[in-house]
Amino acid sequence: MLAAAARPMVRIVDRYLPDAYIFVLVLTVIAFLAAVLGEGHSPVAVAQMWGDGFWELLSFSMQMLLVLVTGFMLAMTPPVKALLSALARLAASPGAAIVVVSLVSLTASWINWGFGLVVGALFAKEVARRTEVDYRLLVASAYSGFLVWHGGLAGSVPLSIATPAHPFEGMIGIIPTSQTIFAFYNVAIVVALFIAVPLVNRAMMPPPEESIYVDRAKLAEPDLDIGGRERPADWLETSPILSWLIGAAGLVWIVTYFAQGGGLTLNTVIFIFLIFAIILHGSPRRTLIALQEAVRGGAGIVIQFPFYSGIMAIMVQSGLAESISVWLVGFASEVTLPFWTFLSAGIVNFFVPSGGGQWAVQAPVILPAAEALGTDFARAAMAIAWGDARTNMVQPFWALPLLGIAGLQAKDIMGFCLMHLLISGVIISIGLVFL
Repeated sequence: MLAAAARPMVRIVDRYLPDAYIFVLVLTVIAFLAAVLGEGHSPVAVAQMWGDGFWELLSFSMQMLLVLVTGFMLAMTPPVKALLSALARLAASPGAAIVVVSLVSLTASWINWGFGLVVGALFAKEVARRTEVDYRLLVASAYSGFLVWHGGLAGSVPLSIATPAHPFEGMIGIIPTSQTIFAFYNVAIVVALFIAVPLVNRAMMPPPEESIYVDRAKLAEPDLDIGGRERPADWLETSPILSWLIGAAGLVWIVTYFAQGGGLTLNTVIFIFLIFAIILHGSPRRTLIALQEAVRGGAGIVIQFPFYSGIMAIMVQSGLAESISVWLVGFASEVTLPFWTFLSAGIVNFFVPSGGGQWAVQAPVILPAAEALGTDFARAAMAIAWGDARTNMVQPFWALPLLGIAGLQAKDIMGFCLMHLLISGVIISIGLVFL
């Protein structure tokens, strides 16, 4: 049934969804016109907002590129390839492949969103080397696991309000993760998605005659042969000594960091990926060959993230994001505020696709509304988090690293992800309002 329902979605998206670069250009035009026509700003003023904010995500863009590159490099090391290969053996059939990839991605994304994107994509490629299954759905299954990230251990909203001296402490105080990430309603949502996502992906599997398979030659591992040692410089490039020395220093830092209570941040994930890639590749030359292969998938991040930064600046500085939130929250009561907040967060996420950025935009609107209506602050905050997570299924921003690794375009997977947008909306709404 779901396979039949997904078929027209896949066809429509494949036909009408443009490349992710075109998508961000269209969003830019929409945000620009909305700021001029809806908020009354002059075109010159909006252009100034856009240009001023264009490079605000430059640091984050580099982080995302490094997540892709270092994760790819780590996956090309012999021990990690062996581990992925062993896990891929569990996918003995096309149906099993879809379910296993979904569960691995869900687990990794719940631990850390950057970790989940890279692991999901790399594992999908490894499974595709062994099992003949629709490659679009396989990669979509890897991305669908990203649904749970904002309700997981690295959720930016729940971690922010659990941190002393956060910007809204004067209003809501410090809210521990026991009331957000580990609250009954949030755990129930996560568990329901862990069950629903693999089953939905499996049910959407097209029949063999409609499936699109990847050319396995394109998934072949690159040659990491380090060559001989004809020059003195070759010895440095092929000897593992330098790699082991740098790796040892990195391991000392990692152990010390976690021993002192450090958490799993994006920078920490990148550092761990890089240090273990250096150690496990052995020689600097192998590491550099892996790097050259890894950077090929990063073009989308490099050019598109600055445009999203400009869109976010328009949304925030023009007041558009606040207007959307205020309009939807105006329908709310004490019980239904989480639901309307959830919907408003999903709309805002198209234009402000950053969990932390979205919290900064919507919290000044949602929290006073929660206070006035008597709604639990923690639940209102998690409604923003889940609204952000849900519409990521059809917003290419976060899919770019995964697509870069998998070698696909947004239109290849978004038709399947659209089904998750619809089904997860029901699951999350029930959890936020009724549990």
